[in-house]
Amino acid sequence: QVQLVESGGGLVQPGGSLRLSCAASGNIFLIDDMGWYRQAPGKQRELVATITRAGNPNYRDSAKGRFTISRDNAKNTVYLQMNNLNPEDTAVYYCNAGVGILVEDLLRVLEVWGQGTLVTVSS
Repeated sequence: QVQLVESGGGLVQPGGSLRLSCAASGNIFLIDDMGWYRQAPGKQRELVATITRAGNPNYRDSAKGRFTISRDNAKNTVYLQMNNLNPEDTAVYYCNAGVGILVEDLLRVLEVWGQGTLVTVSS
């Protein structure tokens, strides 16, 4: 019904950059907050950054000054520009969104997750 598809992951050297994209598709009425989470091997999933529909961002401390989250509401897409990457950023990155759909003229908001994209920072 609604899905999020991430792209842009890969292998990068320490100090390098990557840009992740996540596009939402389906029977979407509106999208509320969007965000990026990550899960490293053997660790719990953690928030990286979120952005409201109005474009207000929020970052985990380790991402501040290095990562930039943005969104294009017309394209139902959220981006994560990651600069100055280090090995501790290695993880599977997941896109998350609060997606509003109409069900019999009533608005329902669903929490939707993408399938994840692997980011590996290594020399």
